[in-house]
Amino acid sequence: MPESTSYRPTEPPESPVNDSDSDVDLDLEELDPTSSSHIQASRLLGHNQNSEQRAPRIALRNIRMGGLRRSGNRGSGFGGLGHSRDGSSDAVGLLEDDAHDQRYSDGSTHAGDDAPLLDEHAARPQRRSFASDRLQNLAHISSSLRLPSFMSSTTTSRQDDDAGVDNREDDPSTSRIIAVGLPQPTRYPPNIVSNAKYTAFSFLPITLYNEFSFFFNMYFLLVALSQAIPALRIGYLSTYIAPLAFVLVITMGKEAYDDIERRRRDNEANSEEYVVLHFEDLGHHNLALRHPNKSNSKLLRKVDRQPFAQRDRLSDIQEEEEQAEGQGRGQPSSFVQEVSKKSRDLKVGDVLKLSKGQRVPADVVILKCSTLEGAQAQIQTVENMESESLLVSPLDGDADQSSPSPGQAKNPEPGSSHTSEDASSGETFIRTDQLDGETDWKLRLASALTQPLPVEEFVRIRVTGGKPDKKVNEFVGKVELMTSKYDSLNTQSEESSINDRGHSAPLSIDNTAWANTIIASQATTIAVIVYTGPQTRSALSTSISRSKTGLLEYEINSLTKILCALTLALSIVLVALEGFGNTEGNIWYVKIMRFLVLFSTIVPISLRVNLDLGKSVYSWFIQRDPGIPGAVVRTSTIPEDLGRIEYLLSDKTGTLTQNEMEMKKIHVGTVSYANEAMDEVIGYIRHGFVGTLGDKALVTPSSSYNTTAGVTATRTRREIGSRVRDVVLALALCHNVTPTTDEENGRAVTSYQASSPDEIAIVRWTESVGLRLAYRDRKKMVLESTETGKVVVQVRILDIFPFTSDGKRMGIIVQFHERLKPSPLGLDNGEIWFYQKGADTVMGSIVVANDWLDEETANMAREGLRTLVVGRKRLSHQQYRDFSTSYQEASLAINGRDAGMQRVVAEFLEHDLELLGVTGVEDKLQRDVKPSLELLRNAGIKIWMLTGDKVETARCVAVSSKLVARGQYIYTVAKLKHKDNAQDHLDFLRSKTDSCLLIDGESLTLYLTHFRVDFISTAVRLPTVVACRCSPTQKADIAKLIKEFTKKRVCCIGDGGNDVSMIQAADVGVGIVGKEGRQASLAADFSIEQFCHLTKLLVWHGRNSYKRSAKLAQFVIHRGLIIAVCQTMYSIAIKFEPEGLYKDWLLVGYATIYTAAPVLSLVLDKDVDENLANLYPELYKELTSGRSLSYRTFFIWVFVSIYQGGMIQGLSQILTEVDGPKMVAVSYTVLVLNELLMVAIEITTWHPVMIMCIVGTFLVYIGSMPFLGRYFDLDFLLSWGFLWRVLAIGSISLIPPYAGKLIRRTMKPPSYRKVQGI
Repeated sequence: MPESTSYRPTEPPESPVNDSDSDVDLDLEELDPTSSSHIQASRLLGHNQNSEQRAPRIALRNIRMGGLRRSGNRGSGFGGLGHSRDGSSDAVGLLEDDAHDQRYSDGSTHAGDDAPLLDEHAARPQRRSFASDRLQNLAHISSSLRLPSFMSSTTTSRQDDDAGVDNREDDPSTSRIIAVGLPQPTRYPPNIVSNAKYTAFSFLPITLYNEFSFFFNMYFLLVALSQAIPALRIGYLSTYIAPLAFVLVITMGKEAYDDIERRRRDNEANSEEYVVLHFEDLGHHNLALRHPNKSNSKLLRKVDRQPFAQRDRLSDIQEEEEQAEGQGRGQPSSFVQEVSKKSRDLKVGDVLKLSKGQRVPADVVILKCSTLEGAQAQIQTVENMESESLLVSPLDGDADQSSPSPGQAKNPEPGSSHTSEDASSGETFIRTDQLDGETDWKLRLASALTQPLPVEEFVRIRVTGGKPDKKVNEFVGKVELMTSKYDSLNTQSEESSINDRGHSAPLSIDNTAWANTIIASQATTIAVIVYTGPQTRSALSTSISRSKTGLLEYEINSLTKILCALTLALSIVLVALEGFGNTEGNIWYVKIMRFLVLFSTIVPISLRVNLDLGKSVYSWFIQRDPGIPGAVVRTSTIPEDLGRIEYLLSDKTGTLTQNEMEMKKIHVGTVSYANEAMDEVIGYIRHGFVGTLGDKALVTPSSSYNTTAGVTATRTRREIGSRVRDVVLALALCHNVTPTTDEENGRAVTSYQASSPDEIAIVRWTESVGLRLAYRDRKKMVLESTETGKVVVQVRILDIFPFTSDGKRMGIIVQFHERLKPSPLGLDNGEIWFYQKGADTVMGSIVVANDWLDEETANMAREGLRTLVVGRKRLSHQQYRDFSTSYQEASLAINGRDAGMQRVVAEFLEHDLELLGVTGVEDKLQRDVKPSLELLRNAGIKIWMLTGDKVETARCVAVSSKLVARGQYIYTVAKLKHKDNAQDHLDFLRSKTDSCLLIDGESLTLYLTHFRVDFISTAVRLPTVVACRCSPTQKADIAKLIKEFTKKRVCCIGDGGNDVSMIQAADVGVGIVGKEGRQASLAADFSIEQFCHLTKLLVWHGRNSYKRSAKLAQFVIHRGLIIAVCQTMYSIAIKFEPEGLYKDWLLVGYATIYTAAPVLSLVLDKDVDENLANLYPELYKELTSGRSLSYRTFFIWVFVSIYQGGMIQGLSQILTEVDGPKMVAVSYTVLVLNELLMVAIEITTWHPVMIMCIVGTFLVYIGSMPFLGRYFDLDFLLSWGFLWRVLAIGSISLIPPYAGKLIRRTMKPPSYRKVQGI
C-alpha cells in the first residue's frame, strides 16, 4: 500500500539540498542578518513586499550566490531549492504540512485549503495598511495551524464520487485541476485494483453470517449448543457438532480459496511495472552533478517538510547563477528522468510512457504520441516543408489546430530540436474491449497544444477535468500551457488571465484513454494520470461481486422450516399425551427439549454435506466433458441453477459474433456486385487507375481515364466503369484506417488499424480489387495500385468527421495532388472533395433524390448485411474557406460545442451529395450460433441481446443469427427523450406480444427511470428483446430488474470487461474466453470457449444437476424422517419417555457408512441420454416449473417415510419385544436394508459405481454386526427367527411404495418415459 499521509515533492537523491558541504549551503543571516530575518518573517506570515521595500542586493557572484530577484521574473522554476535553513522555515513546514494531510478528495474544489498556502503569482495590491497586513498575517497563521479534529470545522469525510454528477456536471466548481508531473495539492485515492470480497477482519463475520442465515444451519447450531447442557445431552457430543463443523469448514474453505485467488490476480495487476517521467528542477540536477557523493539526511528531512509552492532567496540566487552561466540562452523548465513504478504507486499527475500492448493502469489524458519509424519520419519531414496556408484543420471533432499554437510561436522552447518525434502525427490507437465490449480500435489524439511541446516543458501544463464519472463515452476538459510550472500549481488563477487562445485547448473523449484499455499502436504514448483506483471509469462501472446462492438452497430452506415445525409439534404432542405434570427428575419443558434433540434427524445436517459433495461431482463432470473443452467452474455452489434458466441475456460482440467483418456486396445504382462478380470490379479498377497515367501524373476524381478494357465498350458500360471507379476511390479514402507494418518471422506484414472492423473490411476489399492504402497519417493519405505498386492517388486530409452514435455517419474532406512531386499545396490549387458514408436512415436525406436506395438497403438488411451508403461533393476553394472559418469558431465554444460544429457541417456540406453506391458487410457469427439459439428457444428460454453497439448493427446480427425469426416484426424504440409518448410504445407492444423489441440505451434509461414496472412487465412477455448502446451499468440493471419482477432464474453471458457487471448481477454468469480478454471469464460462475457450448451446459449438465440434486435432497430428508418416525413409535411404546432408540454409534453409523454412499451415488443417475436431451429441448422447459422438488413431491416423501417408519418400528416391537436388544437388532437391520433397496428402486439408469455402493455398503453392514454386541443380541442374530422377521417387515415396508410408483408411472408416465418410448 502506498503511504496515505501527505503528498510531498520527492527530491532527487543527489540534490544539493542534501549536501551540507555545498558552497550554496550558506546562512543568509550571516551575510545580511537584517534583510534575511525580515524576509523570513514576511514569508512566514505570507506578506510579499514590493521591490521598493526590499533589502539592497548583495553582490556575491564570486561565492556562487546571486542577488534577490523580483518575484515577477521567476519564470524558470527552481521551486523547492534551498528553502530557508533556519528554525522559522521548519515551523512553516510543520504548519503547512496539514494543507496536504486531508482525506481523499474527489477534486471537486480547487481553492481554499487545497490551494498552495503561499501563492507568489496571485495578484496583490501595491499598498496595504499595517492593520490589514497584520490581520492577513493572522489569517495565514490560523489557516496553517493543525487543529484537533473536534475543533476543526473543515474536517470533511470522503464524499461519494458519484453524488451529484449528473445535475452538476457543467458546474465549474466540480472540476479537478492537475499540475502535470508535479505533486498535487489535493489527495486522491491510491491506484489500487481490488476485487476481493473480504478482508482479514471481515472474512469470519461475513461468512458465518451467510452460513447461519440459512435456517437449518442455525437450527443445528442451537441443537449442537444444547448438548453442552447435561440435562439435554443424548449420545455423543460429536454426533451433533462434527457434521455442522464439517459443513462450515468446507464452505468457508471454498470462500477463502476463491478470495485468495482474487487477491492474487489483483496483486498481479497492482504490481505491473510502468515507466514514469520524473521531472526535476534543472538547478537540482546541475548541482547534483557537481557534488554526486554528498548527502545529509537531516537536511533532507528539513526540506521534505517544505510545501512545494514555497520558494526563497536561495532558489532565486541559483536561478540567477544558472542564467548567467547559460550566457543568456533560454533554459528548459525541468530535467526529465525515466523511473519505474508499480501500478499501485502511481498517483494523479504522474506522466506515463506507454508502448504497444501495455494496459493503461489509470484514466489518463494523452499529451504526446510519437513514432520513431524512419519511413514515417522522412515523410513527415517532407510534409512539414509544405506550406500550411489553411486556416485550421479541425480533426475528429476536436479543436486540434494544424498550425503551431501562438504560444509556441511567441516563446520558442529552448533545447527543442525538430525531430521526427516532435513532427509525428500525435495519434494512437487503443483497444477498449475490456471497457465497452467493442474490439474496434479507437483512434485517440494528443492535443495540438501539447503534441509539439518538448517533454521538459510538460511541467508548465495544467489539465482541468470533471469529477469522477462512470460515463465511458464522455469527457469534457481543458489543457492550458502556463508561463512557468508555478503558474500550473496556482489553482486560483483566473481563466481571464489567459488571454491568448493558443495557451489553452479543449479536451474531449478523443484525448483520453481509460483504465484497462490497451495501447494498440506502435507509437510511444505519453499521458498524464487524471483519475486513479476506485475513481476510474472502469471501477465506477463495475458492481461489487457478491456471493451467489442457488434457488434449490432456498427451496430446501423452506422445506426445512416445515420439518422443524413438524418436529416441534411432535415433541409437544408426545409430552401432552403424557400430561404436562412434572415427574421426578423431569420437567415438562425439559422433556420437550429432549424430544427436539431426539427428532433433530428430521432436519438432517447431512443434507448440506450431501448437496455440497453433489455440487462438486457436477462441477467435475462439466470440467471434464470433452464436448465442452476448456470449461471452468468458478462458482461450484450453483450448478443446479443451470437447469432452471428462463431468461438468457447475451452480449453481441465476441459472444454471438466473431467481430470479423467481410465485404460481401456492393451496389452502384444500376448493377450489384457480389461473389464471383467482384472480378469485373477488378477489371474496371485496373484500367481506371493504371490506364493512361504518365509517370508523374496522379488520379483525381475529375481526371478522364480509360475505364473499360476495349474501345468498343458501350456507353452504358463506360458509365458503369466510371461509377465503380468513383465508389472504390471513395471507399479507399473515406475512413479512419491506418496501415502499420509489423515483423513476423523476419518478414514485413502490413496490417490495418481502425476504430471499426467495418472500415477495415472495406479497406481490405479495396485492396483486393486493386487499390491499396499505402500510407496514412493525420495530414495525408497515399493509395497505390496493387498491380504495379505505383502511387496512383495522393491526398491531403483537411478535415475528418468521425462516426458517432448520434450522427451514424463519417465524413472526410481531402485535397487531391495532381502530380507525384507537387509544389506546396495551397487553397488555390488541387481539387477539394467531401466524401461521406453512413447509415441509410441518415444518408437518405443527405444525398440527392433517387429511386433505388431504399429498396436496395432493405434487400441487404434482409440478408443480415450491415449497409453503408457512400456519397461525395466537390467544394470550391472559397466554399472550403468559409466552412473552415465557421467550423473553427464552433469548435472553440465551451457550451454546446458538438451541436454547433454539427450545425456548421450540415449547413456547408451535408446536402445534395452525389450518391455513389451502397456496401454490404457481413459480421461473421460464432460457430453454430443459429442452431444453438433455436434449441434454447425451444427449451423455453427467452433470449435478450444487450450490446453497446449501434442500432443498425444489432438489428443485422439479430436477423442473421435467427434471434429474430423470419417474418417476425421488429418494433424499434430509439431516441426517446421525453416521456409524453413513451406509454404509446408500451401499449402497442402489449397488443402485439409476438414481436421483437429493439430499443436503444437512451430510451431504455427513460423507461427504467419513469416507467420501470410497466416496461419490464411488457418486455418479459416478448419472445426477444434487443437493447443497443447499453452501458455496463444498464446491462446489470436489466438483469436485476428481470430477477426482481419475474422471480425467475436469469443467465447472463458475455466475453468483455463491459459484461462483468451484468455477469455478477445474474443468477448464473457465464463468461466466454475470447478475443476480448479473460476479464468476463474470471468474473463469471462458469467459463466456456464458445457460445454453442452453452446449450450443452444448460440442456444437459444443468438439467442433470437439478434433477439429481432434487432427488438427492428428498432422499436425505426421507432418510432422516424415517428414523424420527421410528423414534416416535418407540417413545409412545415406553410411555412417552424421551429416551433414544438408536444411540451413539448406531445413530452416527446410520447417517454415514451404512447409507451415505448409496444415497450419494444418486448424483450419477440420469433419466435420458445426451442425444435425447438435445433432440427434445422441451424436456428442459418442464424443469423451470420446479416440479422435481415441490411441496407436492415433498409431502409424498413425508407420507412414505411415515408409513415405512411406522411399519418397521411397529412390527419390530410386535414381533419381538417392546424394548430390548432383539427389537433394536431387527428394526435397525430392516431400516438399513430399506434405505439400500429404496435407492435401488429410485435409480433410472444404472451405473457401475451405484452397484458397488449398494452391494459394498450391505457387505460392510453385515461385516460390522459382530462388533455391535453393545446394542444387539448377537445370539439372536444367528437364528432363523431374526432372518424371517427382517424379511417379513422389510417386504411390508417396501412393496406398497414400489407398487404405487409402478401404477403412477403406467397411468401418467413422465415426459422422459414418453421420449424413451418413441
